[in-house]
Formats: sequence, structure tokens, C-alpha cells
Amino acid sequence: MTKKRAIDVQNLEIETLGPPKIDSPLLGSSLKGRDSEESIDWDAFFDDGHRILMDASLDSFERYKEQGAVPSSFEQAGARRKIYFDPSKVRAGILTAGGLCPGLNDVIRSLVMTLFYRYGVQNILGIRYGYQGLIPSFGHSLVQLTPSSVAEIHQFGGTILGSSRGNQSIEELVDSLERTNMNILFCIGGDGTLRGAHAIAGEIKQRNLKISVVGIPKTIDNDISMVSRSFGFETAVAKATEVIRSAHTESQGAPFGVGLVKLMGRDSGFIAATAALARGDANFVLIPEVNFDIDGPGALLVKLYERLKARGHAVIVVAEGAGQKFFLDEQVVKDASGNTLNKDIGQFLADKIKQYFQKLGQDLNLKYIDPSYIIRSAPANSSDQVFCSFLGQKAAHAAMAGKTDLLIGQWNDHFVHVPIAMAIAKRKKVDPMGELWSSVLERTGQPSLIAGK
Repeated sequence: MTKKRAIDVQNLEIETLGPPKIDSPLLGSSLKGRDSEESIDWDAFFDDGHRILMDASLDSFERYKEQGAVPSSFEQAGARRKIYFDPSKVRAGILTAGGLCPGLNDVIRSLVMTLFYRYGVQNILGIRYGYQGLIPSFGHSLVQLTPSSVAEIHQFGGTILGSSRGNQSIEELVDSLERTNMNILFCIGGDGTLRGAHAIAGEIKQRNLKISVVGIPKTIDNDISMVSRSFGFETAVAKATEVIRSAHTESQGAPFGVGLVKLMGRDSGFIAATAALARGDANFVLIPEVNFDIDGPGALLVKLYERLKARGHAVIVVAEGAGQKFFLDEQVVKDASGNTLNKDIGQFLADKIKQYFQKLGQDLNLKYIDPSYIIRSAPANSSDQVFCSFLGQKAAHAAMAGKTDLLIGQWNDHFVHVPIAMAIAKRKKVDPMGELWSSVLERTGQPSLIAGK
């Protein structure tokens, strides 16, 4: 009888600085008003044995069971009964890096409130302008964060700590953590920020230091792997739907009217796809994951003309990273973090559409709208505010328990600990064969935009 091969279990274990031996202050607060320890609701606490399945489908579970393998699972995030750090000795640092995103201030506020009120941590420092704030040559001073100083910041967009891009020396960053006696570092940012956090955690481990590094994934594009939802995404979609509505109104207000909206999505089209699905006014949705042509039978310009002849107006939604194949002859430019800067597909399409209709001798009323900076600098909506509050709380719990080199994510409706190395291994993208994109095609009636098809 041939032995069945077990399914490989992905390494989802979380590193710790050492065994947690200190009773959590939250344990004492749970005892208040109770007659005995037996009356404590222990469901308020988790241990490392609480796991969340990566794939919760019945088919997947049966497959694992049949092949004698242990299903892959995440460690559940939340408060622990035993913690690693003595709160009175903790000196925590918080930084934000990369582009702006709704909810940054909300996460900062949640971290400060949880550390201060739930754990009694008194020394909480804001690191200004991302990783630059830890490099002496930039001259950015640290900021003392207290409940009073962060009390109202969730009402505003942006980040009170400022942000920056750029690759800093990992050795210098860890040197700075040592000099300032920080033993917890919270890094709020996207792919580049998390790569930096992972490298810092590696250097800390190599030096045998006791410093916890915890990431809170920030990407308005919702494109971080192993994270089902990132904060700011829902706010971005809500704002984007308003813009699409305006584009639709503009397109209806004139003969042969076209509303062209460029939304964020450098490598992944989640905002464009989700906003188009939510609003329902878009006729063409262009995202990085799905190829399209501009010229030729069956391509965008021909299909747009057919739509306008039939209905008199049209709305096109394009993600910023879509159609980059049209710029292959142009010089590649990167930002300070090493990310390739996309060429302006929105203006490119606007020019192409105008030129096409001019050749046809057909009048055209095109309105091009790029709300990117308005959306990303907006305050978080109520849904994202609640989500950010949970992220900050779970990050504080993880750090105080001595966990490191992890980020807080949400998976199968639970908050979990995700090794940073797994999250940065690849970028999450819209599946062209998946439910989201299929729903967009059904909602818009969009045909294939490949020439000749």
C-alpha cells in the first residue's frame, strides 16, 4: 500500500523573546468586582494554543485529515495571562512610514491608550518621519505620547508623527534602539516598512537583544499577503464610490460624455474593483491584474465608442498600476523606498480617447478625475476606526507578551499573528478568475478588451 504524502504545513510560528513569566495587569482588572478567581471570564485571554485555520473550508479540512497532515493555522491574537515585559520598565516606540492612509492616527491612539491604561506603560515615544526618526543625522526629535496628546487625533487624516520613504541602515536603526533603551518598536506601514521591520528584528536577534518588533500592516491598496483586510481600505472604497458617482453625473450631463476616474492600486486593483462593484455606475474597470488593449477590434477605444453610440455616456475606472505595458519604452523611475513609480495611465488614456474621437470627427465631453491624494489623506470612517482600534490593542498585547517579528492581521474574521517574513514574500492581487473580478464583470457587463476578441 502506497503511503499518502502529507501536505506541507507552512511555517506560521511566531518568535518570542523568551518565556512570559509576569502576571498581566489585565488579569488584575478582570478580578475587579468578582468574588473569586473561578468567576473570571478566561475567554478574555488567549494562549499560543488558540489557532485559526488558514483554510476553513470543509473540503480542505477533509483533505488534510485524509492525508494525515496538520492543517495550517495562525496563532490567535489577543491578551495573554502571562507577559514578558515588566510594564514599569517598558520604553515603547511607534513609527509610521510610507504613504498616507486613513486610520494612521487611529492606530497610534489605540496603541497609546492600550499601553497606558491597560498595562500601565508610562514611556511611549513617537518616532517622527518613519525610520528617519531613528537616524541621528536627520535630527528628528522623539515625541512623548500620552493619552491627552492623542485624545483627539483620530478625528484627523494623515499621521501626527509624519512619514517618509527611504532605505536606512539597519545597523544604525538598531544602534539607535539600544541608545534610547527602547524595548518595543511598533512599525505601522506597508510592504517596504514591514521589510524594514523584519530586517530590524533579524539584526536584534543576531545581537541577542531583547527588543520586540511588531508590525501593523498599512496599505490603502489592501495588497499585503496573508492579511485579508488592511485598515484604510474601506474608507478608500467609500470615498472612491463618491467620485465614481460624480463621474457618472458628469458623463450624463453632456452628449458623448465620458467620466474617467483614476484610483489607487499600484500593483493590485482591489480599490478600483470593489468601488466599481459597490457603486455600479462604471462601464469599464481596468486593473493591473487583467490585460487590456487600447487599439484594434475588441479593444477599449472601439468598445467605448460602441457604448457611447448606444447609451450616450460612459464611466471608466482605472487603477494607477493598470496598463503599464504601454510605457515599456520609457525610463524606469523608482521612489526612495525602491518601488517602481508607475506612469500616469489616467492621463495617457484621456489623451488616447480624445485623439481617437477627434480622428472620428466625433464630439466628446471627457472629464478626468484623479482623487488619489484626497482619498489617502481623509480621516478614517467609522468602520475603519473600529478596525484600527482592534489592531492597536492586539499589537500592544503581542508586544507585551514578548512576541516579535510579526504583524497583526485579520483572517477568517479573527485577529491573528502573522510572521512578517510570510506577509512580505509576495503581494496580494485580484484573482482574474476569482469571485471579486467575476462580480465586477457581471455588474458592469464589461467585455474582453483584448484586440481581436
